[in-house]
Amino acid sequence: MKTLNRFATPQLEKLHEGKVRDSFRVDASTRMIVVTDRISAFDSVLDSTIPGKGAVLNCLSNFWFEKTRHIVPNHVVKQVDPNITLVREAVPIRVEMIVRGYITGSMWRGYQAGKREFSGVVVPDGLTMNQRFPEPIVTPTTKEESDEEITPAGIVKAGLASRETYQALDSIARKLFKLGSGFLETKGFLMADTKYEFGLIGDTIVLIDEIHTPDSSRFWQKDDFDKDPTKVTQKDKEYVRQWLLANRDDKTGEIPGKLPEEVVLETTKRYTEMFKILTGETIDLNVPSGVRYRMYHNLVHEGLIKPGYVALVMGSPADLEHANEIAARIRKYGIRTDLRVMSAHKNGERIPELAAEYNYSIEPGVVIAIAGRSNGLGGALAANLNLPVINCPPFKDNLDMMVNINSSLVMPSKTPAATVVKPEAAAAFAIRALNLPHLRARVNAEIEAIKLELIEADAKVRGLSE
Repeated sequence: MKTLNRFATPQLEKLHEGKVRDSFRVDASTRMIVVTDRISAFDSVLDSTIPGKGAVLNCLSNFWFEKTRHIVPNHVVKQVDPNITLVREAVPIRVEMIVRGYITGSMWRGYQAGKREFSGVVVPDGLTMNQRFPEPIVTPTTKEESDEEITPAGIVKAGLASRETYQALDSIARKLFKLGSGFLETKGFLMADTKYEFGLIGDTIVLIDEIHTPDSSRFWQKDDFDKDPTKVTQKDKEYVRQWLLANRDDKTGEIPGKLPEEVVLETTKRYTEMFKILTGETIDLNVPSGVRYRMYHNLVHEGLIKPGYVALVMGSPADLEHANEIAARIRKYGIRTDLRVMSAHKNGERIPELAAEYNYSIEPGVVIAIAGRSNGLGGALAANLNLPVINCPPFKDNLDMMVNINSSLVMPSKTPAATVVKPEAAAAFAIRALNLPHLRARVNAEIEAIKLELIEADAKVRGLSE
């Protein structure tokens, strides 16, 4: 099964790359959230990906966002793909509201080590593993790279939220937990604990990120708990955490970076089963064309990206006029152009950064290198990119042309870059290299028009010769 490890597009500004979610600017009030199949544990992103995980998290969160809208508004605008949702821009409140109905997970591990106070909440001695609290408790943490416990007073003192705002968050979180727990019990499950994240749109508190998913919550099978609270079947990420703890390095204590195939498949099974139990729907993991292809078509259909892009990478700002001449021709085909300035000799270390974006772009792309004199740029780009690279150098005079053409044609080994002299030819080459069906049809029409024009010109000349 194909997975979504990373997402990139030069057509939208990337705002943030999280452990699981990436966000992109759509407009001043809207951003696009892409939920990948990455999995994190203990503040680290693992090397393994979980097939279908991103779609489960995204679709399940949106299911809950709709179900809890009467308790608190949320940031959702529209789901445009199983892995992608458009959301309203909100100012995050840098606090995670952790609601616990039972003592388990990291809290239980701390309790076993003698800890009795958690985010300002004191718990008594004598508790047992997975024991239910008389009432749910709230143990907030900071929202950082490494989440840290913090008390309500500490939140106010640190300026993360006012006292009134925190009290509102506490009340909302408890209501959400009560609704979620009640719903889960009707499905034969217990929600041991969960986390909520909030933001502000104006002065309004809104629910953001995710809600009641296997990543953010612990789900236990109620029948198992009733038989033996210490032996519960978990339909969440705790299964992965426990495997990592059981297989950490004996000497260093480091957790493995990669999961074995059987753990990956079992994790997918637990996530997708939980999704079906809660929503009554299924997630189709066997997308014949692949997840990325489906996402690409949905994004194009929604008008969020154009079907392809041509990147014009210039060696210096002096090449801008030349680049604009090519770009103007490309835009007539409804293709996005992405103009960059990058020197192979002066800041070539930025090329891998560019490659990380272009090589993983969701849509087809072509790169045109525009550099005068000794053209190292085209070769450097071709050596790092998995896209077609076309050299179209600017010329000051005939001597400059001879020097540049020679260096553009004689590329180093294993750097497949083409060279085109005229800007109009570079634009036409790029359009063909994208190999998009609708562009091929348009080019076919253009070819036929050229042929017809020549036939008409030939007929006219013949008429003059009679």
